[in-house]
Amino acid sequence: MKEIMVRIRGNQITKEAGEDSMEFVTEAKLYERGGALYLIYEESEVSGIPGCRTRLKLKGDQVQMKRIGSGAGIGSEIRFEKGKRYNGFYDTPFGAIEMEVLTNKLENTLSAEGDGQLDIDYSISLKGLLEGRNRLNITMM
Repeated sequence: MKEIMVRIRGNQITKEAGEDSMEFVTEAKLYERGGALYLIYEESEVSGIPGCRTRLKLKGDQVQMKRIGSGAGIGSEIRFEKGKRYNGFYDTPFGAIEMEVLTNKLENTLSAEGDGQLDIDYSISLKGLLEGRNRLNITMM
């Protein structure tokens, strides 16, 4: 397991709230297991979900994001694969909300050596509550 620093940039565009951006730098753990690369980091006040740990599993042209902790309710999982839809649930302290994610773009150059970046552009719909487009960029430093 390798300790690294990562810069995380997020951009969200919704009809309800307009455009919102955030950026923060944090420590992360990076390791390889079973042909997949794992990146784990703690969210912060800046990301809006403090007390939450995010785990990314990168394998081939797929990325699985799993969030666990108080900031994420019970927990949530999203799968990204370019051009594909993922249907799941976003768990909150008030119950699960049906979620649909369409990955518009996914570019991954992260390596086990601790360099590269991950770019994901996706549309998300939380049934009845929110629809928008998100961009996530993670750069290893």
